Amino acid sequence: MNHIEGIWGTTDRAAHSFANRIEPLLAGRRVVLVDLNRFTSFPTLAVGILTAALRAKGCSVQVICPLALDVPSAAREREESFWDAMHRRIRLSDYSAVKWLRDRARAPREWLAQRPRQVVLNAVERAIADGADVVLLSAYLEHYHTVKGIGRIARSRGVPVLLGGPMFNLSGVVDEWRVLPGVTAVIGGEVEFQLAGMVDAICRGAGLDAFPGVTLPDGTSSVPAEPLRPLDGALFPDFEDFPWDRYPSRIVPVLAGRGCQWDKCTFCSDVISASGRKFRTRSVESVVLELQVQSERYAARDFMFLDLKLNSNPAMFRAIARDLRKYVRGAQWIGTVHVDQRRDNGLSRRDLFAASAGGMRRISFGLESGSQRLLDSMRKGCNVKTNETFLRDAHAAGISVRCTMMKGYPGETSEDMIATADFLEQNEPFIDRIRFNDFSVPLETPIYHTLQSNSANPEELRLSGLDARMARALYQRRRVTPEYRRAKARALAVVHEINRKPLPATARQFDGLM
Repeated sequence: MNHIEGIWGTTDRAAHSFANRIEPLLAGRRVVLVDLNRFTSFPTLAVGILTAALRAKGCSVQVICPLALDVPSAAREREESFWDAMHRRIRLSDYSAVKWLRDRARAPREWLAQRPRQVVLNAVERAIADGADVVLLSAYLEHYHTVKGIGRIARSRGVPVLLGGPMFNLSGVVDEWRVLPGVTAVIGGEVEFQLAGMVDAICRGAGLDAFPGVTLPDGTSSVPAEPLRPLDGALFPDFEDFPWDRYPSRIVPVLAGRGCQWDKCTFCSDVISASGRKFRTRSVESVVLELQVQSERYAARDFMFLDLKLNSNPAMFRAIARDLRKYVRGAQWIGTVHVDQRRDNGLSRRDLFAASAGGMRRISFGLESGSQRLLDSMRKGCNVKTNETFLRDAHAAGISVRCTMMKGYPGETSEDMIATADFLEQNEPFIDRIRFNDFSVPLETPIYHTLQSNSANPEELRLSGLDARMARALYQRRRVTPEYRRAKARALAVVHEINRKPLPATARQFDGLM
């Protein structure tokens, strides 16, 4: 008997022992759970969590997944072509004429990307006609039009709709979504412990105001939902209904913890979302048991940790590297980290070599800029030199490195962009992928409040409007200097050289992820 079995019992039986003791509150109830994400490589974690919670209470759950209906998948990062580089240059251009054309094209472009797929609406309509008691929608903000279409179908059949998603704990966002046709309530919280009770209440015609995090169509709200604790009490996600035969690799998503230990970056919307508030961690035993169980359930040995920062708890990062392959032979995994300046952030050269030996194949982090002045302004809590050391150590350990960056943060100068271009040119061999974005202003983030209060220089960047439906503020920026444009062109040239490289063979099944 191994250590994990000695504590928890044996694998899948242990995962179901808690469920078997639960009174079947929802026996006979039929729920249609619609997953609107078009992921190509892995199931949607939130949907798996909700499915497990409902089935544990005896509920019949039908999961509708777009990929299973031949809906084209959403392309993410990949080995780039020349045209990908040109598209990025246009997207990030600061020339007035290009910006004018780009802004005019934004609305139709977003409509094409976000338009409802008739095959999904048809599947929902069939499922409702077969006798659904309630429809649950797990949505990101780009799913607005599809939610609207599904709501109309459900309303015509008299079936209630519960809508949930990561940003629906923000009142300004909820006000845009709660009025959609057919939506019975919008949920802004981590609901796995209370979802069965909510479904039971709505099926009985009872009110939902006793449940935290609920907003009704008339704007009435219950008390805000607190961050979920303890995390070890949740059931392991149920991914049985996902189209595993259509994924190029069998990659299982998992969360070792929720929230972010740092929690200070001025631009980050993740830490204000329903599950991102306040850092909370699971026990190592619970995480490793889940990986073992899911590996057996789905014949998988590749895992993707969706933690905002997997090294928020350095002990967890080290334990995964040390223990995972003891329970899942040949396991491989990826995750996102924060290269902060704690005395022990879990990312020393020794830690990275141990992680590689323990199956880590790809690591992602927010590089953002090569300028220390700008990183300090962002409150990133990291150091340019430390970032460079991390890149080189991870590369030496055989871990493929991906990073995110941005241009246009308030106060960025040509000197800052020159520093970014210099950093990329010096470290190009050690990076395998970069997602280079334009600065955005998510609602309720620290930088949003700073700009709203006009404490930033209004001549440099000023807010020009709100798009609450997409949880973002719109802004206008002053013209940039020729020096800035030249430095940005240098930086983008390096980004393309990096992104056009093939990934190392050990990390190719994870391309486009994280």
